[in-house]
Amino acid sequence: MIGITVIAVGKIKEKFIREAIAEYEKRLKRYCTFEIIEAKDEPTPENPSEKEKEIVLLKEGERIEEKIPKGALVVTLCVEGKEETSEEFARFLEKTASDGVSHITFIIGGSFGLSEKVKALSKKRLSFSKMTFPHQLMRLILSEQIYRGFTINEGKTYHK
Repeated sequence: MIGITVIAVGKIKEKFIREAIAEYEKRLKRYCTFEIIEAKDEPTPENPSEKEKEIVLLKEGERIEEKIPKGALVVTLCVEGKEETSEEFARFLEKTASDGVSHITFIIGGSFGLSEKVKALSKKRLSFSKMTFPHQLMRLILSEQIYRGFTINEGKTYHK
């Protein structure tokens, strides 16, 4: 059974998002080991300069790096990533597992995204849309898409 870890910057404040993620965590138990690890977000001043944003990215990046499981295939969620259909994403999950990879780690950055150093660690850069979503909501969207991918691969009708 493949292990999947989501490393995300910051805490989820909204109860309804936490509850929805918990539902997908429960559903995923039959397909993989699934864990979400939070990395502390860096406090930022109001209207930060580019230099201040860079410092935030570097500090959050260091916290993210510390939490990446050894030997995991890293996937970063970032705007310059490749957009995929749910079926393409499902094939990625299936191929990764069949290639003998035992662990995938997805990384979701904070308000300013991810540092170049963290992005450089990834084997795959993924984008869910050209639109901007709150990073807390991306945890829910990613959890749902992982579940959807497994159901597609199993031939279930959930994804229709």
